Amino acid sequence: MGRINGTALIIAALVVTVGALAFPVWSYADRSGTGEANLNAGSVSTRWGPLSATDRDFIVKVRLAGLWELPAGQQAVERAPSKAVKEAGDHLIVGHTDLDERVRGIASQLGVELPNQPTAQQQGWLRELTAASGEDYQRKFANLLRVAHGKVFSLIAQVRDTTRNSLVRQLASDANQTVLDHITVLEGTGYVDFDAIANDTAGKSTASPTGPPPPDGDTPPQPDPAAPTGDVSGTSRPSPGAPGTVNTDRPEPQM
Repeated sequence: MGRINGTALIIAALVVTVGALAFPVWSYADRSGTGEANLNAGSVSTRWGPLSATDRDFIVKVRLAGLWELPAGQQAVERAPSKAVKEAGDHLIVGHTDLDERVRGIASQLGVELPNQPTAQQQGWLRELTAASGEDYQRKFANLLRVAHGKVFSLIAQVRDTTRNSLVRQLASDANQTVLDHITVLEGTGYVDFDAIANDTAGKSTASPTGPPPPDGDTPPQPDPAAPTGDVSGTSRPSPGAPGTVNTDRPEPQM
C-alpha cells in the first residue's frame, strides 16, 4: 500500500511539473509584451476589419506625404529648368491630389484624425528646395523626393501584407502605384544619386550580405525558362506596362 501511494505521489508530481513547464508555452500568445498581444492592444474594431496602430500610422503618413510632396511638385513645375524635372513635379501633383482624396475619405470612415501641416522635417525640406536654384535645385529635388518615396515604399509593403482592414488594404494598393510611379519619374530625371541611397541603407544594416557569388567574367549558362507544362493558355496579361512606365489606373475612391 505504501509503495502504491509513493508511486501515485511521484506521478502526481510529474504531472504538476510538466503542466508548470507547458503553461507558459500554451499561454504565450496571450501574455502582455508579446507581438500578438501588442497588436490586439493597439487595434480597434471597425466594420472593415480590425484597425491596428500601424494602420493608423500609415494613414497619417500618406496624408503627410501629400502635404509636402504636392507643393514640392508644384514648385518643380514652376521653377525647374529641365523638362524631366517639370514632368516629375507634374506626377507628384496629380498623384498626391488623387491619393489625398482617397486618404481623407478613408480616414473619415475609420475615424482617424489627420494633420493639416507637414512635419517640421518636411517643412525643412521645402525650405531647402526654396533656397536652391538651377542644377543644385534639380539635384536636391530629385534626391530628397526619391529618398522619401523609398522609405514609405517599404511601409506600404508591410501594411499591404499585414493589415486586416479592407479599406487600409485598398489604400496601400493605391499608394503603392502612386509611389512607384513617382520613384520611376524621379529616377528618370537623371539626378538621383543611387550610390548615396545604397550606402545610406547599408550603413543602417547589421546583416551580412547574402546571395549568389559575384560574376567571374565568364558568361553563365542560360537557365531554362519557367513555363507551364502541357497545353495551357492563360487569359490574363502581365500587369506592367512598357518598360519605365507604371499603370496608375485604379478604382474610384471609396467615400
